[in-house]
Amino acid sequence: MRERLDPMLFADRSEAGKRLGKALDRYRGDNVVVLALPRGGVPVAAEVASHLKAPLDLLLVRKIGVPTHPELAMGAIIDGDDPIVVRNEDVIRLAWVSAAEFDKSCERELAEIERRRRLYVGNRHHVDVKSRIAIIVDDGIATGATVRAAIRGLRRRKPCSIVVAVPVAPPETIEELRKEADDVICLEEPEFFQAIGLYYRDFHQLRDEDVIALMGAAQGRASAGRSSSVDE
Repeated sequence: MRERLDPMLFADRSEAGKRLGKALDRYRGDNVVVLALPRGGVPVAAEVASHLKAPLDLLLVRKIGVPTHPELAMGAIIDGDDPIVVRNEDVIRLAWVSAAEFDKSCERELAEIERRRRLYVGNRHHVDVKSRIAIIVDDGIATGATVRAAIRGLRRRKPCSIVVAVPVAPPETIEELRKEADDVICLEEPEFFQAIGLYYRDFHQLRDEDVIALMGAAQGRASAGRSSSVDE
């Protein structure tokens, strides 16, 4: 069973990121920022950012679940200097969620976002995406719900365009995302899509420490690049 998928497999997230970076060559330039969806999207995005010589930042998105049915999303919150909330008004109405209940759930998820950002990048400020090309990167997409929330939230920060870039996703999800993003780059769109991990030989679960190390390395490359520019 597994062997039949081998021609489509990526060795690991890093190799997938290198291939994805080459597919994004037309976006090389100073006007690009790469945004990783943690945790799995970070090693992929790190390779993309390195190839494009673009800054790397995190895009933390948390689902806001209905209090009585947490698995049912009534919205999402996207981190930033001014966090953005995307509401699913139909679910909120049908689930009889009050404004106070929604706000309480929102505050809880925002606290988790802030905890993760402090853990991953400390006090470093967000990279400004206004009037820039924002490239959202993950290690794969299944339903696309998180990415759609990220796109809608990111729009409010006024990037000049939003690109979604992933190594693998089902074709029907990519088709839906093309309605939301300005461009979608996907290396593999298997007709009979299975779990994302089946398209990688190495798909180990990343630890917080892995994300911290990757973001630190990216920041180091960015600082070195700025120093070189000044010296020149």
